[in-house]
Amino acid sequence: MPFSNDYQKAILTGDKALAQKLASEAIAAGMDIPAIVDAFSEAIRKAGDLFEEGEFFLPELMRSAEAMKAAMAILQPKLGAKMKKRTLGKVVIGTIFGDIHDIGKTLVAAMLSAEGFEVFDLGHDVPIETFISKALEVDADLICISSLLTTTMVGQKKLIDRLIEQGLRNRFKVFVGGAPVTKKWVEEIGADGTAENAVEAVRLAKQLIKN
Repeated sequence: MPFSNDYQKAILTGDKALAQKLASEAIAAGMDIPAIVDAFSEAIRKAGDLFEEGEFFLPELMRSAEAMKAAMAILQPKLGAKMKKRTLGKVVIGTIFGDIHDIGKTLVAAMLSAEGFEVFDLGHDVPIETFISKALEVDADLICISSLLTTTMVGQKKLIDRLIEQGLRNRFKVFVGGAPVTKKWVEEIGADGTAENAVEAVRLAKQLIKN
């Protein structure tokens, strides 16, 4: 892939402006968009590898994710049906109602997208019914709910309870995350899993989709 080193540089240095510039130039040049997405995806996976190896820390990984998000904002509308054929699964992700923290959620969304999932990022302060209606609308495989506050964690349980009430619990896998989330909490509310970081989140998402 021509200029793939440039894509890697943009992502690994967290240069959003460069990532957007490269994405726009690729479109203008009539390059194969899925191949460009692959090049950016390879770069964000490299960032994940560096994080696991201790060469990248969370701030660097977050900057890489933001650069990836910037590039995908330009490339995504051009993908159309081509990307649908390549998707590993559909993920609805957001931060629960009452919580405006979304850095970790954004990082996970970027990593999932890079790995081939079709990601619908609802942002932060998302009502329970919005998660459910969007998951039904896009026929999602996985719902990811983030909460960075202990006061909003209960929203994760309420969402699962609502799915049960509506007879939808078996239709979606539910992944919960956030600093206060523990495996004990996951078991208590009946979620399908959690992860300590974005790299682990991708692994678990793949596992949940397969099962």
